[in-house]
Amino acid sequence: MPEQKLLFTPGPLSTTSTVKRAMLRDVGSRDAEFLAVVREIRQELLAVGGVREPEYTAIPLQGSGTFAVEAMLGTAVPREGLLLVAVNGAYGRRMVQIAERLRISCEAVEYPENQPVEVERLSQVLTSGQHFTHLACVHCETTTGLLNPIEDLGRLRDQFGFGFLVDAMSSFGGIPLNVAAARIDFLVSSANKCLQGVPGFGFALARREALEGCAGYARSFSLDLLAQWRGLETDGQFRFTPPTHALLAFRQALRELADEGGVPARYARYAANQQELVRGMRALGFKTYLEDQVQGPIITSFLYPPSPAFDFERFYGGLGQRGFVIYPGKLSQAAAFRMGTIGNLGVAEIRALLAAVRAVLTEMGVPVPVGGRAGMPKEIA
Repeated sequence: MPEQKLLFTPGPLSTTSTVKRAMLRDVGSRDAEFLAVVREIRQELLAVGGVREPEYTAIPLQGSGTFAVEAMLGTAVPREGLLLVAVNGAYGRRMVQIAERLRISCEAVEYPENQPVEVERLSQVLTSGQHFTHLACVHCETTTGLLNPIEDLGRLRDQFGFGFLVDAMSSFGGIPLNVAAARIDFLVSSANKCLQGVPGFGFALARREALEGCAGYARSFSLDLLAQWRGLETDGQFRFTPPTHALLAFRQALRELADEGGVPARYARYAANQQELVRGMRALGFKTYLEDQVQGPIITSFLYPPSPAFDFERFYGGLGQRGFVIYPGKLSQAAAFRMGTIGNLGVAEIRALLAAVRAVLTEMGVPVPVGGRAGMPKEIA
């Protein structure tokens, strides 16, 4: 079994050797060198989002991406506020669960998992007579890989005056998005997604006026974005012990993003990966859950093949023995698995995965369609 596996997941993901090496030293959390690293990271995050100080600010926060989502909801929505969540997957539903646990008044408008949020229907909900103070939505719904029309939803903000909260966990840094042009008040993401760092912290990009208006709202002592920002602005330090090694790795990852050509170049690589993957998987008899026009380049859901010989655990294990890690499905209505196309991967790695898929299917006795080699690259057909 290979010592180093390739991760075809939405994060944690395969990182470069230079990002890994950046963690191989210790720094003090209050040392001037480390505080300079944090400043650089905050500035670069704003640049990735197409915004700058003083209109927006970047706030790193210890913990997983879900910690950042909870911090956003718990900080941004006032005690008397009413939150509307657009839901078309597990991560939209998770925002509803977080809001309910925090005792935030919340309503959900639900869509099928294979359809993006429909702006017209959402507009009808917003004009129903209730005054929603905030709207929350997932940009790339990792349940399926579907992209929601964040820019179109942002235009509703001008009409209805709500605060716009976006979970861009699986899209930020991999799909071009101007945070200000999309009228986003708070956006959260994580170090170990499209920016190709390692787990350890998430972050928020916040419109400063909206952030400063949140005094007294936070439901949590540690997950308080306003308090975290005030600490960073005062002395450059995290309020509590920061994940120093993860932050060193992330600074290197941000520099590598710039060297690659920024978000447009990374998006192009991810899109090429995803297209190669879908072409090859379809040639092997798999069907995608989503229609191509709503599919993003981050992660793709494939339906189980109809063959009784297919068993996902054997399939997953067989790929793992060959050095490839994929993701189980998270759909509520269909049997599927997921394959990510982000991280330190290119078309060559996608083709190697496809060759392994063919080998595992053959080993399991799952037939490949007649003519199934037609869509495969020559070197693996």
